This record gives sequence, C-alpha cells and structure tokens, in this order.
Amino acid sequence: MIETSEKGTAVETASPTLFEQIGGEEAVAAVVDIFYGRVLADPDLTHYFEGIDMDRLKAHQRRFIGQALGASAPYSGRTMRAAHEKLGITNAAFDRVVDHLAASLAEAGVDEPTIARIAEAVLPLKADIVTA
Repeated sequence: MIETSEKGTAVETASPTLFEQIGGEEAVAAVVDIFYGRVLADPDLTHYFEGIDMDRLKAHQRRFIGQALGASAPYSGRTMRAAHEKLGITNAAFDRVVDHLAASLAEAGVDEPTIARIAEAVLPLKADIVTA
C-alpha cells in the first residue's frame, strides 16, 4: 500500500493482514465458537468430533486460523494431514465444513470479498484433509 508522508512523499506501508482486517484474536475466537456450534449441530459432521477435547481443539483452531490469516502468533500443532489422516473425511464433509466456515464468518460480520479470500486460503488444504 502506498501512502503519502507528512512531507508529501510516497511511502510504502504494509497492507493490513486478513487477520487484522477481520478484527484480530477476538474476532477469530468468535468465528471459531460460531463455527464449532454449527459443525457440532450438523448430523453429518458431529461424529468426527466424538471423544475430542473441544476446548483444546478450539485453541488449536484459533491459532491455525490466525496464522493462516497473517497473525504473528505461531501455530505449533500437527500438520493438516497428520491431524486428519485417521478420520476418514470425505469430500462432501470437507465441503460442508467450508460452508459452515463461510456462514460463521458472515454471521460474525466479515464481508463477502474477505470470506472469498479466506476460502481461497482454505481450499488447498483439501488434499491433506480428505482421506476417504
């Protein structure tokens, strides 16, 4: 992004990250809560989460989404492939989860162009997550 300094010269500044654009940690936490509320209420998805420590999973998800959107806090969890390889996730289940993520972002007040950019960041993960 190019801005003008007080002296009238052009100065290049960093564009805000997607993480900053949607409201940072607080916004990501809200989206994660909305998201898991939707996913756990979906009868086609809830079985993937049986026996899972949801507080721990939500914490991992907040860090993962934050890093994916440009936050500086590191994600130290397992790779997407390692975390999902034994779950037998189908293409249809992955697509439903992406739909729930988009709906959760919209419910949290994120605009459509930003949701589309987030979806673009998530879709390449499909190859590592879908195992059935």
